[in-house]
Formats: sequence, structure tokens, C-alpha cells
Amino acid sequence: MSDTAMHDQTTATVTTRRPRLAFLGLGWIGRNRMEAVAAEDVADIVAISDPAPEALDEAAQSAPDAVRCDDLDALLATKPDGVVIATPSALHADQTIAALNAGAAVFCQKPLGRTEAEARACIDAARMADRLLAVDLSYRHAAAFMALRDAVQAGELGPVHALDLTFHNAYGPDKPWFRDRALSGGGCLIDLGAHLLDMAAWAMGARDLRCTSAHLYAGGKRLIGDAVATSVEDYAAATLETPEGGVIRIACSWNLPAGRDAVIGVDAFGTHGGFSVQNVGGSFFDFIAHRHHGTQSEQRVAPPDDWGGRAAADWARRLAGGARFDPACESLGTLAAAIDGVYARAAG
Repeated sequence: MSDTAMHDQTTATVTTRRPRLAFLGLGWIGRNRMEAVAAEDVADIVAISDPAPEALDEAAQSAPDAVRCDDLDALLATKPDGVVIATPSALHADQTIAALNAGAAVFCQKPLGRTEAEARACIDAARMADRLLAVDLSYRHAAAFMALRDAVQAGELGPVHALDLTFHNAYGPDKPWFRDRALSGGGCLIDLGAHLLDMAAWAMGARDLRCTSAHLYAGGKRLIGDAVATSVEDYAAATLETPEGGVIRIACSWNLPAGRDAVIGVDAFGTHGGFSVQNVGGSFFDFIAHRHHGTQSEQRVAPPDDWGGRAAADWARRLAGGARFDPACESLGTLAAAIDGVYARAAG
């Protein structure tokens, strides 16, 4: 293994060693991201932490030399260069800030915070510490969605004035904390809708979104008023507008009787054509992309595409290259603001 340039945690001096990484939270996603980083072979996994002994045992198969830690404090005591966080949402902001203040870069599962205020506190901490901060907005790294972004940026579609985005998970989350508003920060909107709103901004360049209509439901009952802030929605639909007058419609859900495991898609329409990305056969991972010309369509991307761990691997590569605070993470605050805006509109 060759050494990689790495910034020292307390000075601007560049040293030649591989970054040392710690992993906090080792459920399915945490382990998957750890395996992706390990496969990239640009960093050393030095510490792991999870309250479940069996999760630690499974993680140790990919990182046999990693120290097992009881909590975040013990994890940070190993002085990692970066921490990967995959814990319940309520813990993300405090854990991210603690890691950044300890001099570690952070890669966190979404949401970075349950509210815009929490997300911006994390961004401020990253800026003050001059450390790399990223969130696992993983769909950005799927080839089909990258093809959508490339088509938009190349001007193939002309000005895009309409965007429909959908994410229905027919299973719903498998951890009880997702159903606890205090722990999750919300339901399917903050869980799945975050990907949709991020895609509108990242792929389409949508900015300064204003929510004009929002409907949230739990068990088929509409949530309004105070119920929005105290309940966990399992269906969300919203319409947002751009300053230029473009319209964005999102719909997402848990446990919807969709006839398949998942329905995930994006349809973009511009003056010169359209573009669609759809999941294949109800898959959470396989996507097909088409460029539309009137009544004709051409395929741009088809499976297979092993994209799930690419965001984590990309963060690890950047960290290994000496990356510090990246102003692009400011978009995480904008994303949180858009989510807050939908909740506020739904509450009335």
C-alpha cells in the first residue's frame, strides 16, 4: 500500500500517511459504507462502534484490526482523521459537531440534522474546524441520475420548467426509531423526500424553492396543524416553485401498496426534450435512464451499476487527498431548509 498525502489534525502541515477512519453505527448501511471504503483501499479503518455486539462482529470481518469502542468518546479517543456516522437521525448533528470539534472529518448519513438549524450548526462547525463534511446523498452517484444531470448541464433539454420526482418504499423502515418523531425528525419526507429535493437541486440546479402546496398523511389520515410536528408521516406530496416559475412535484411514502418493493423515478421536461430515470422491477438499486424526443425515446443508461457505496468511497478519496472544508456542503443547509418549508406548508 502506498502512503497518501494527509493533513495533520492540528496544523496545516501535510504528512504522508493514509487517513485513519472510525465508524459509528454498524447496521446494514453502516457496514455497507465501511465495506465500500475498505474496498477503495485509501484509508485505514482503526475503530468501530455499535451498541449491538453482533453488528461489531460482522463489521470486524471487514476491519479485523479495528479497535471496538463503546461510544463516540471512546471512538474519538483513537484520534481518527475521519468519522463515518450511521446512527439514528436525532444523534447526527451532535455527533457530527463533536467529531468535527475533535479534528475529524465527517461522512454522515442523511439527514445531517432534523432541522435547518441543526444542519447549519454542523456546517458552521466544519467551517470553523476546516474539516471535510459530506452526507450520504448516494443517488448522486448512480449512473442513471448522473446521466440526467449531464443532459441538463449540457443544455440538451433546454430550460427545464417541470420536474416530477417519486420515491415510494413499500416496506418502510425496519428500525423502531424511524417512527419516533423526536428521534427521526419526521417520516418519509425527511427520509425519502430528502433524496428527491436534493436531486432537484443537484441535477436540475433548482434553487430558492418555495413550497406552495403540501399534504402529509399518517395511516391514511391527513396531518395538519400541530400534528405535523408531533407525528410521523407515511405519505407526503408537495409542489414547489423556482424563482423562474418552474414547478417541482414530489411524492414519497412508506408502506404504500405499490405492487412492488419500490417505485423510484424522476421525469424532467424542458423546451427541447425530456429525460426520465426509473427503477427497474421494483428494485432499490437498478435504474434505467431515457432521453425523450417528442414521441421517441433513446436509452442512455441501464443496469448493472454498483453505486451504493460510491458517496462514502468518494469522501474517503477526497480525505486521503488532503481535502478540508468544502463550501459545497452549504447546500446541505439549503436542503434542510426546503424540507422544513414543506413541513411548514403542510402544517398550514
